[in-house]
Amino acid sequence: MRKLILSLVFIAPFLNQNMHAQNDQNRVITTGVPFLLIAADARAAGMGDQGVATAPDAFSQQWNPAKYAFIERAQGIGVTYTPYLSKLVNDIFLGQVVYHNRIDDRSAFAASLRYFNLGDIEAILNQNPSQAELENPLLLRPNEFTLDLSYSIRLSPEFALAVAGRYLRSDLKLQVSDDDASAANTIGIDIAGYFQSEEIPYNGFDGRWKAGFNISNIGPKFKYDDSGQENFLPTKLGLAGGFDFILDAYNRVGVGLEFNKLLVPTPKDFDGDGDIDAEDAQIYNDIGFLEGMFKSFGDAPDGFGEEIKEITWSLGAEYSYDNAFFLRTGYFNESNDKGSRKFATLGLGFEYSSIGIDVSYLFSTSNVRNPLENTLRFGITFAFGNEYQEY
Repeated sequence: MRKLILSLVFIAPFLNQNMHAQNDQNRVITTGVPFLLIAADARAAGMGDQGVATAPDAFSQQWNPAKYAFIERAQGIGVTYTPYLSKLVNDIFLGQVVYHNRIDDRSAFAASLRYFNLGDIEAILNQNPSQAELENPLLLRPNEFTLDLSYSIRLSPEFALAVAGRYLRSDLKLQVSDDDASAANTIGIDIAGYFQSEEIPYNGFDGRWKAGFNISNIGPKFKYDDSGQENFLPTKLGLAGGFDFILDAYNRVGVGLEFNKLLVPTPKDFDGDGDIDAEDAQIYNDIGFLEGMFKSFGDAPDGFGEEIKEITWSLGAEYSYDNAFFLRTGYFNESNDKGSRKFATLGLGFEYSSIGIDVSYLFSTSNVRNPLENTLRFGITFAFGNEYQEY
């Protein structure tokens, strides 16, 4: 049973792609390396997968690296662990390690590693295996990872821009025959911006406005062999805004709203024969990644209404007491026709001296089961170096 589960986990993206290609009424956009869209840190996961315009932290690399120019501690290291399909298996997980360094008042850089392990798969090559082959099957370990490096700079006291470069390796093609099964490699970049106002006095409290954008995973398509299908990277546009209610010296409440859209073309019936078939798939496969980014804003077959359905949104909130205790919650929503991811989240955070610990929990509110449902995610950070006064 365990072998079957792991095999299904591996082939699910390809089965999913084929099923959607044949169903013109359910045009879900699929991409390669979808693990890049999973919230890798517990803080963002506790606020409904929201991080483009939340307060800067060690894990800003995935969401908006421009926030590092506003981070309060000069240096920090963050480590996260996210179990995947934890109700079925115990060796599929997403891990992340991040290091950031605020060079001075205006600039910062960060480096990170994200690693997605798909567990061990025991493969038997022959239809009629011997007892020795049954007892000693070929052990396969499919995995994917990215190495990221970002640089951010403040163009004004309230606004920063950042660029991030990414190397990606996807080793999913199983070597179970004499065929040349190799890992796919590609690169991508992120372009991000972050705005954070000064504290503004209101009646009974102070406030701070925040906003941000991030165009992430801009890069060429990739494939596993010369004859294989090309895969789009999950290029995504994120736009977000938020506000901090600074109630007094100890209590603060931050709220935010975030929108995200894949900048990937929508599968459709290109030749007008009433069905999305192999010919349509070939036309789709011939679309370049830059062309696809621009097409993605207006190529939905049902027009503007379908384009709106391709936008996900999330609401998030974080209460902090004395920057030592944090309580978080959030909600994420995706159209039923575009994937039907809907879930609520809770999160807790604790910080003592230079160490912070975060946990989050996800409740699915959709009929489609979420692989992260009822899963605890963990993160730990270590902060050191100079302190900057941003609050």
